[in-house]
Amino acid sequence: MRNSLFALALIGAPVAAQDSPFIGEYGLAEGPDVGGGLLIRNDGRFQYGLAAGALDERAEGRWEARGAMICLTTDPKPVPPTMSKGTTGEIDGAVPTILVTWPNGRTIAGVDFTIGFDSGAPIDGYTQYDGWTMPDDDPRIPRWIEVREPIYGITAPRFDLTGADGGKLRVIIEPNDIGVVDFEGACAERTERGLTLHRAEGTMRFVRVGDE
Repeated sequence: MRNSLFALALIGAPVAAQDSPFIGEYGLAEGPDVGGGLLIRNDGRFQYGLAAGALDERAEGRWEARGAMICLTTDPKPVPPTMSKGTTGEIDGAVPTILVTWPNGRTIAGVDFTIGFDSGAPIDGYTQYDGWTMPDDDPRIPRWIEVREPIYGITAPRFDLTGADGGKLRVIIEPNDIGVVDFEGACAERTERGLTLHRAEGTMRFVRVGDE
């Protein structure tokens, strides 16, 4: 994917911000299956985008100089996605042991889980679009379930199941600002060809557009 997919036009800005050597457009120095870009604007704002497989990230906000670096702050601050317990229901005539959905009821596949019991080893697995159901030859009743969405790293505290749950769980993922990166104090330093961004998830290298 070409980094130019994330190209954004620079706009006018106060004179005080125009002297920074960081101002400009950058493409992510990775690939070939990862594309991304970072725009440091001359009005003190930035824009960021990334596409890597099923993961899409974006952010915009403010930047400020701190010594020889600039630091980014997402503005407005994103609201992270959440997981909550919902009312169970049938899928194809049966209630699955675990089902993960969006608030509108659309099911979500590929969500990792761990199911615990009164005895024996827990079961690890991941949901399909019709959820996941205990094997017919395993009579144990689930007592707790942990759920992890692996692409965006969404987690929740362990869901403890009561007798009223009947060993079944539906989890609702409220997306909120899913995919919006919270750049709180992520800082970048200049390199010979662009910049290196240091964020909590790791280091990202960018090349100034035109120097690739």
